[in-house]
Amino acid sequence: MVLENIFGRFKTSEPSEEEYIELDVEGMHAAESGKILIVVDKLEDYADSDRIQRKMREGKIVLVKIKELKDKDIGELKRAISRIRKTCMAVNGDIAGVSDEWIVVTPEFARVHREGLTAPPKPGEETIRTV
Repeated sequence: MVLENIFGRFKTSEPSEEEYIELDVEGMHAAESGKILIVVDKLEDYADSDRIQRKMREGKIVLVKIKELKDKDIGELKRAISRIRKTCMAVNGDIAGVSDEWIVVTPEFARVHREGLTAPPKPGEETIRTV
């Protein structure tokens, strides 16, 4: 009996339904779970720059294939990249050429490591430096 009294003090009643919290695990996005999304996209037309800018503003790192637009119209490619670059500067992001066919666009929390460069790219630079 004495033992029942001692252990009875530590025994708690069954938890009520109000004490439980339901979590919607299926509705969680990758950004909410602490993961960084890297998105692969194509720049086939000047209008595609809007989509790429939106993804970067959402906090995604975007690898952009520019080959189709480069082969089609180099002037339109320069305009599109200039537009994306201005958005990068506005949100304190980064942009860099990975090769003749790819660029990478990052939001504020990420930077592209540039091997062998002595100075960072100057604002308004027209060339894309490859990594």
